Amino acid sequence: MVSEQGQSTKNVCVIGAGPSGLVAARELRKEGHTAVVLEQNHDIGGQWLYEPNVEKEDPLGKNKFLDVHSSVYDSLRIVSPREIMGFTDFPFVSKKNRDTRRFPGHKELWLYLKDFCEYFGLKEMIRFNTRVEYVGMLDYGVFGKDLKWVVNSKEKKGEKRVEEVFDAVIVATGHYSQPRLPSIKGMDAWKRKQIHSHVYRVPEPFRNEVVVIVGNSLSGQDISMEIVKVAKEVYLSAKSLEVITEGLSKVISKHRNLHLYPQIQSLHEDGRVEFEDGSCVIADTIIYCTGYSYAFPFLDTKGIVGVDDNRVGPLFEHTFPPSLAPSLSFIGIPRKLIGFPFFESQAKWIAQVLSGKRELPSYDDMMLSIKEFYRSRELAGIPVSDTHDIANFEYCDKYADYSESPHLEEWRKQLCLSAIVNSFTNLETYRDSWDDGDDELLQQALQSPHFTQLGVQP
Repeated sequence: MVSEQGQSTKNVCVIGAGPSGLVAARELRKEGHTAVVLEQNHDIGGQWLYEPNVEKEDPLGKNKFLDVHSSVYDSLRIVSPREIMGFTDFPFVSKKNRDTRRFPGHKELWLYLKDFCEYFGLKEMIRFNTRVEYVGMLDYGVFGKDLKWVVNSKEKKGEKRVEEVFDAVIVATGHYSQPRLPSIKGMDAWKRKQIHSHVYRVPEPFRNEVVVIVGNSLSGQDISMEIVKVAKEVYLSAKSLEVITEGLSKVISKHRNLHLYPQIQSLHEDGRVEFEDGSCVIADTIIYCTGYSYAFPFLDTKGIVGVDDNRVGPLFEHTFPPSLAPSLSFIGIPRKLIGFPFFESQAKWIAQVLSGKRELPSYDDMMLSIKEFYRSRELAGIPVSDTHDIANFEYCDKYADYSESPHLEEWRKQLCLSAIVNSFTNLETYRDSWDDGDDELLQQALQSPHFTQLGVQP
């Protein structure tokens, strides 16, 4: 088996002190390992550590190493109710003199992570202002139990470089930082302002402008609703005009200066934006709300792990590369699930495999599982770029079984689905109004062991 036997404690490097890195640190320590978390920023939080100053970042995020990690904009509120978001043993309760809304702003989630970090004493494990520049195998070619990793890091504000060797590395760098851009004819020749939503923060710079927003995802819709209040005209360019939600239709009908358009055909030097239906507008700014790519610019696996059309692989259960397991693993790759509890189950499994408490299947069995998974996605008509979109509670529960982690509670699943359905119908108001069914589920949640375990009543 790939699992290492006889060595119960490992010296582990965790890259990133966002939600997945923090819970990884906790679980590693719980399992008896020694861990250090390398974090490029001055504080914990990852994506949730808001950075208002984006002037130093390339507006389209084309640099290999980004200056700005967070893609959070000033007005962002979470899209899931707080009750479902907490780690299993640390509920996300509302606190006095803080943002008590069920769908709070980003700062409240960051404060929750600060509370989590303090409660479990994780700060002492983190080295801040430290950028990881290189992670590679020591004595490449020796697979199996003796594989170790060289990690080169640099102090962000100085020249001091450190080289260290670890038994294992956990990559927990998130997936909402590296802009994913479309390929549009004339994009390079278009001389006006083009930015990716990664560097969008506030609407004021777009006052009285004609703005084209590419992509009607959550961020595209959010930013459209905000910019429309100050811009002269906003043109929302969508991949398909057939699948527009009732909620978005309501928003568009409410604002005279918000228009829904098809995909862009081409861009022209004179400022024209030509759409697929032949129509044109002259725009001041284009904002690409086109999502993010997985990127690990520091990681050298000699081509064993790669990113192909946003598929990171090969990874067994989105976590372990079979030929490098368990010494290399990833937390936080999957999307479209209830994040924090899932990251926690990943962290538990990795920590237990590293200690020898759990064993991974053989290399051949893991590779076969990956092959079968890819085949099932292909047969379901799911694009390669959506490989890591889970959207399946059963999968989350099955994954939890690897480490005997608790399954998602029924109220957690139902509150999650309810928020999604409500957002489809009431895009502008779903974070502040919900039906009576949610109130019943809320009572179930607040009376459940998840909320009563710490003796704190929300």
